[in-house]
Parts: sequence; C-alpha cells; structure tokens
Amino acid sequence: MSSADDSAAGDLPVLRTLRELARLVERHEGLYVRWSRGPATDLGKVMSRDDLTGVRMPGLSANPLGVEPWWEDRPVELWVARRLHDYSHLPREKGSGVRPWVLLGHECARGPDNEPLVQDVEPLAWIDAKMIVEAREEVARAAGPWGPLRRTSD
Repeated sequence: MSSADDSAAGDLPVLRTLRELARLVERHEGLYVRWSRGPATDLGKVMSRDDLTGVRMPGLSANPLGVEPWWEDRPVELWVARRLHDYSHLPREKGSGVRPWVLLGHECARGPDNEPLVQDVEPLAWIDAKMIVEAREEVARAAGPWGPLRRTSD
C-alpha cells in the first residue's frame, strides 16, 4: 500500500493496483468494499438507508471481497476486478465524492438487495480511481459478456 497524502481520511493508505488489493484479500478474511464518501462520513452513524424506501438498516452496506471456493484456482486479481466492476456505476448514481474503500468488518444482517450489512468496521484503505480503470480492462480481457450490475450507456 502506498502513502496516502492524497487521502481524505488522513493516514488511510491508498491501494493503486489490482495486485495490491488481491494481496490484501489473500491475507485477510472479512474484507469488504464500500462505495461512499468515506469512513469519516460513515463511521459516525454506522448505518445505511435503503434507497427505495428510506428505511434505516443496521450496518453499512458493502460487498464482500473474499474469494468463494467455487472460484477455484482462477486469479484473485480477476476476482477483485469483477467485484469492483460490478458496482463501478455507483459514483455516477450517488454523486460527487463517492468512491470505493476497503474495510474489515462483521456481517450483521442483509439489505434488500441481499447485500451484507457490516458493523465493527475498521477502515483499511482507499481504492484509487485508476484501479477501477484497471478492473474494467481486466474484465474486458476475460471471456464472457460481463457488465456492471446497472447496465446503462454512457
């Protein structure tokens, strides 16, 4: 991980490549990626709201980064690329300042889209915007017609 002089979260490091993120995933269980304005905003309330109904949920909505057994011996870099690619539409939808960051936490419930809701959050790192570009390129090289969950034309 690199020094995070450019991080809005003080000394939170910035991951710059899929390889850096893959190494972190290989070393730790219970890692998630969250797309938001960051830990400084999220950790004050440690809850999310359902976008459709406005209902408060008992944790931060996040997506797991842990590699599933069915992935077998496929590259971890491709796994994390897919995890980032699937939600790369969120900054467009949620607005300025929304970006991905990695956290360690414990799932306490599931949200309405079956996403994990996480508590006991420990922020670990920001994900650099260049990694999202790298994730798109990695997914484009992989076989199959993948696309972000909300497929819209830009």
